[in-house]
Amino acid sequence: MHIWVDADACPDPVNELLYRTATRREIPLSLVANQSLPVPRSNLIECLVVSSGMNMADRRIVELASPGDLVITADIPLAAAVVDQGASALNPRGELYTEENIGARLAERNLVDTLRGGDLVTGGPAGYGPKEKQHFANQLDRWLTMASRRATSQRSDTEKDRP
Repeated sequence: MHIWVDADACPDPVNELLYRTATRREIPLSLVANQSLPVPRSNLIECLVVSSGMNMADRRIVELASPGDLVITADIPLAAAVVDQGASALNPRGELYTEENIGARLAERNLVDTLRGGDLVTGGPAGYGPKEKQHFANQLDRWLTMASRRATSQRSDTEKDRP
């Protein structure tokens, strides 16, 4: 399991929470951005710098994410791409994107984008505060707990199959 972060627009409180989580649970964490970001000194935590340009960090995350990994992103097309290849995606506000809901979220995003292009919708998301951080932390903990149970179950199944 690996946690990938679309770090160019990820709120600092989310990054700080992810640093603590990676260290405590011993999970590799990679922040992918088009500029170097300060990260704690740890063999589990790294910042991968990609060239600047449209969606370069997204492309790199799609290349690197594997089934069973978690991608932290507010970018719904990126979430759709990683969910399609078997990874999970969680936005910084705590919404988990799954095979069941990603199609609807992508359609909604495209509709809002079209309306925004016609000046029918203005503004952006509400500010990020303690409530959003707590919702993210709770969902992250639920996802990690379920992933840990799946990994334990898979190891048990593998051991049963051995002669």
